[in-house]
Amino acid sequence: MKMMLASGNQKAKVFLDGRDLDQSDAFGSQVVKSITLARPNILVLIEAKFEPEEVMGVSYPAGNVITNITLDPVTGKFKKVEKIQGGILGATIGNGTHTSDETCLPSKAPYKIK
Repeated sequence: MKMMLASGNQKAKVFLDGRDLDQSDAFGSQVVKSITLARPNILVLIEAKFEPEEVMGVSYPAGNVITNITLDPVTGKFKKVEKIQGGILGATIGNGTHTSDETCLPSKAPYKIK
């Protein structure tokens, strides 16, 4: 994960595996709404909106997903809370709140301890 802080008229950006998390195409859009550095945690809020679509003959309505990510670079703990409403995700995994936890490799030096 790489973050570029806001500067001038450029909003903050988040890259995951080299991919910009702000994306938009004919199927929908995904926007990083906020990044908060609350030592030791990094909090990221992402909003995704999906257009109605048809997949393998099945029609799905428009949908949206609000994702809250909490990453502790010291311990490597990663928590993701997604609120899904409608769309193909709502139809396949269910509307509502879905939570997942992972443990990643801790950062070598996330910040200086005073």
